[in-house]
Amino acid sequence: MTSEERGRHAQRQAEVADAAARAFRMLPATPRDLLSGAEPARAPSHRISSDPDTVERDLVRLVLTLVELLRQLMERQALHRVDQGDLTEEQEERLGATLLVLHERMAGLCAEYGLTMEDLNLDLGPLGTLLPPSA
Repeated sequence: MTSEERGRHAQRQAEVADAAARAFRMLPATPRDLLSGAEPARAPSHRISSDPDTVERDLVRLVLTLVELLRQLMERQALHRVDQGDLTEEQEERLGATLLVLHERMAGLCAEYGLTMEDLNLDLGPLGTLLPPSA
């Protein structure tokens, strides 16, 4: 790695650190942040529920959430390409049919595991929800 590359790498690391610091400043203070003692009190440790039914459903929910996120991103990209005129009519039809089948299969998998599409929209705390609201 040349000195110029090291300099760019160090500058990029500083930019990322600065962005992370700005993001953390935007988060609301927690009760632990407001304690004035030398060392904050330790919260009791929490255990993970190991119920096999819950673990399987939660794992399926996480996987389906990721697939839904990717499906929505692909759909937006497809709409952008259609708006730009990058696709032929045949490609538009095939893309539309593929996205429709994927949406139907997602709904079927959700129903199979007792989930709704709204269950896939994870709450990210101060960042809001992962997926945009349904239209």
